[in-house]
Amino acid sequence: MAKIIAIANQKGGVGKTTTAINLSASLALLGKRVLVVDADPQSNATTGLGFKEEQIQQSVYECLVLGVDPHTAILQTAIVNLHLLPARVDLVGAEIELMQLPQRDKVLRNVLSAVQNDYDYIFIDCLPSLGLIATNALTAANSVLIPVQCEFFSLAGLAQLMNTIAIVQKNLNPDIAFEGFLLTMYLRVNHANEVVENVRNYFNEMAFETVIQRNIKLSEAASFGQPALLYDSHSSGAVNYMNLAKEFLQRNGEPVPIKTRKRKKEVANNEETQVQEEQL
Repeated sequence: MAKIIAIANQKGGVGKTTTAINLSASLALLGKRVLVVDADPQSNATTGLGFKEEQIQQSVYECLVLGVDPHTAILQTAIVNLHLLPARVDLVGAEIELMQLPQRDKVLRNVLSAVQNDYDYIFIDCLPSLGLIATNALTAANSVLIPVQCEFFSLAGLAQLMNTIAIVQKNLNPDIAFEGFLLTMYLRVNHANEVVENVRNYFNEMAFETVIQRNIKLSEAASFGQPALLYDSHSSGAVNYMNLAKEFLQRNGEPVPIKTRKRKKEVANNEETQVQEEQL
C-alpha cells in the first residue's frame, strides 16, 4: 500500500511543484511505482509532466466532485512507473462544491484509497493556500514534505503552516507525520547559509541533508514538460533530486539501488519514445 506524501507550503514559489515532479521522477527511475496528484488549479505539475489541458478528459476535479473512478483519470507519463492524476483550471471551483458534500475534508482520502494498492508512493502537489483542498490533502496524507526556500521571508509563514498541520492532526488525521523540511533554491551566499543553519538547528533530523540548488535547468525542463532527469540528467538540479530520492528511500527504510539502468518507455499518447537517464 502506497505511502501518501503531501508536498505543502502556503507560500508560493518555494519549489513544491518542482519537487513533486522531480522527486517522483527520480523515485520512478529507481524502480518505485509513483503517482503524482496535481491538487493545484494552476495545474503546473500536469504541464510539467508533459500534458496539455486539451489532452485531459478526466481530472482530479471529476474524481473529487463527481465521484469519477481515479483509474479512468490517471495518465501514464514518459517515465516507467510514473503516473499522474492531472488537474485543470476547473479545480478552482472545487472548494465551493466540496462544501456541499458530507465528510468534505475526507473526499481526497476516499479517492486515493481506490488506487493506493497500485503504488509505492503517492505525492500530492498542494496549491499555495490553506483552504479546503489543502486540508483534504493533509487529511489524506501519511506525511507532509515542506519545501523551504533559502530566504529569510520563507521562514515567516512556517508557523502558520505548522499550526494548520497541528489542527488537522488533532481533528482529522491523527497519524500524519512530518516527512521532512527540504531546503530549495540554494545559492552560496551568506543569508542562504544562515537560513540553512537556522532550519537545521530548529528542525534537527527533520531537515533533509540534501539541499536543492537554484538551477535554471529545473525551470527549463518544466517548460518543456519534462523532469530535469530527462531534460538534462547532468544538471545540478537533476543530480540534487536524485540524491534527494536516495535519501528519501533511506529515511523510509528502503534499500537504494546502486544504479539506474538506461531504459526506454513509449509515451502514453504514442508520441516518440523517450530515453530514460543512466546512473547519475
